[in-house]
Amino acid sequence: MIVPALVPSGGHTLIGVEMSLQIIIVGVPACLKHIGAHDYHVVGGKYVRALIDVAGVVPILLPAVGKAINVAGLLDQLDGLFLTGSPSNIDPSRYGQKLLQPQIELDPARDESNLALIEAALARRIPIFGVCRGLQELNVALGGTLYQAVHETAMMSDHRADMGATVEEQYGPAHDVVLAADGMLSNMFGNPGRITVNSVHAQGIERLADVLEVEATAADGLIEAVRVRQPDGFALAVQWHPEWRATENPQSVALFRAFGEACRQFAQAKRNRGGAVHMQDSLRVAV
Repeated sequence: MIVPALVPSGGHTLIGVEMSLQIIIVGVPACLKHIGAHDYHVVGGKYVRALIDVAGVVPILLPAVGKAINVAGLLDQLDGLFLTGSPSNIDPSRYGQKLLQPQIELDPARDESNLALIEAALARRIPIFGVCRGLQELNVALGGTLYQAVHETAMMSDHRADMGATVEEQYGPAHDVVLAADGMLSNMFGNPGRITVNSVHAQGIERLADVLEVEATAADGLIEAVRVRQPDGFALAVQWHPEWRATENPQSVALFRAFGEACRQFAQAKRNRGGAVHMQDSLRVAV
């Protein structure tokens, strides 16, 4: 049997080598997309590959069905929670504002599911890693607010990608971010002071939730990365897209590896406490 997390994106495996492995399961909440005549629960492939190839975990899609899922029971089966980016935006009513641009895409089903998942996962110290919309969800779930259009805000830059450019150009290096001195990201990256990131977003953090700490900022002052202020655990989110060609970027590799390690440590601690045990924990596999 070949475990998906052990198959690199090139599809090559080491045939006949038997390994005893713990399968680390990370929940990835889906977006709800209406395609043709039907609804689909969707997760972008680039996130899946980064979780498999770099974090070394098995991503499991979590449908955007809100209260139809027992959140507590679901979280018992997870070792981590990954919040993806999305073309959709959080409904401003979730942070006490009116919708300023009726044409923007919303996903109320994802809002309902993810905001509940974040709160419950934090209470359990389940590792969380968020990207783009995921950073915004973390802030809103904890009481913060958003700029609905950063590019229309005084003194702010335009952080959107050029939709007329190729996807390679859209996700290419866009601007620097300054890392918080002695912060989690700075230490993770070897204290470089600043790094260059891509930029594919129209919204961003306006008022930071009280329990969040700033980990990185853009030149215009926009918050680009945050972590939850807590004595232990891993709860981190970035506004840029480290999943894009993650294996080729040292900071992306560091981020996903750190998340994967946090998930493995959480899974080990859970087993030591006699918590939920995955059926796959004792699989012996040929890879």
